[in-house]
Amino acid sequence: MDETRCWQAVVERDKGADGEFVYGVTTTGVFCRPGCGSRTPRRENVRFYGSAAEAAAEGLRACKRCKPAAADAEEAARRQMQEVCGFIRGSVMQGRLEERTGLKLEALAERAGMSAFHFQRKFKAVVGVTPRQYVEAIRMQTLKENLRAGETVTQAIYGAGFGAGSPVYHAVDTRLGMTPKQYRAGGADVEITWATAETALGKVMIGATDRGLCFLEFGETEAELLEQLAEEYPAARREAMAKPYSAEYAEWMAGLRGFLEGEREMSRIPLAVHGTAFQRKVWRYLQTIPAGSVQSYAEVAQGIGEPKAARAVANACGANRIAVVIPCHRVIRGDGGLGGYRWGMERKRALLDAERKRARAGAR
Repeated sequence: MDETRCWQAVVERDKGADGEFVYGVTTTGVFCRPGCGSRTPRRENVRFYGSAAEAAAEGLRACKRCKPAAADAEEAARRQMQEVCGFIRGSVMQGRLEERTGLKLEALAERAGMSAFHFQRKFKAVVGVTPRQYVEAIRMQTLKENLRAGETVTQAIYGAGFGAGSPVYHAVDTRLGMTPKQYRAGGADVEITWATAETALGKVMIGATDRGLCFLEFGETEAELLEQLAEEYPAARREAMAKPYSAEYAEWMAGLRGFLEGEREMSRIPLAVHGTAFQRKVWRYLQTIPAGSVQSYAEVAQGIGEPKAARAVANACGANRIAVVIPCHRVIRGDGGLGGYRWGMERKRALLDAERKRARAGAR
């Protein structure tokens, strides 16, 4: 445990570090979370512990103000739901249709050793979306990867675990913002309207087709964002959104602002993904990290089955051009430092703080 970093978190009352460790004060016999609002103790009287159980084992009692004992239960739930997320990811990525039964709510709840009702509540509190929404999100991401890899539309849809039937095709079209064939061709024969807005994290551009949202990026200027949109969809026709803006645009912006302010989870955002096979593998894994949790570059490398590729994972995170939906902000250095972030360190810290705020609110 890096005691220098831990002490800095205590001094700053960093709520983002809650759940990572607790600190005990020898003169009062009390242990607290890093973000506790109580008076900052003297450094020489402070001891750090990896869990509330460790602090209690040394005779310290839990602070009644910040209730640090609850952190252990939250962390255990987070790890359990992360394991379920890994199972879902593996089943979908392997493209086996026979796994569909195993991805139903009842089967996932049984895997976690809970009732369906309790599991659904716990999963949403930790991950931010329902199990069904999470399964669909992973399937959609797999579909996009399959299309970009050159598979036929039918192969890509079945390979992502979708069944046959027009309702499935309609849902896929809506989530991509265009037909799978058009998506695969870089937006050919598609008209994309765009608009920019100011958010808590700066200027953002949203692009949409008549089928739904297809672009979301942060940037410093409108010109910079337009260049990124052109690079993402080189074959599409791109026009500024006419004012007054549509009700759909207002709804998307309300959802984005709510997400950035820690009030809601953002899901089902259809964005294109360009990159090497390794980068796509990393980006797909990042989408399985529950909101409010973080992993190190080494842990991500281990998670994708490439334990020696931590540096390559960091490079893949740096190459990610899809903000929020591919959450590379949830990856930090092994020593606990934030590491880098394409859209700036202030945005990374703000995103993590917002997700932890939402996770804590959902757990209450």
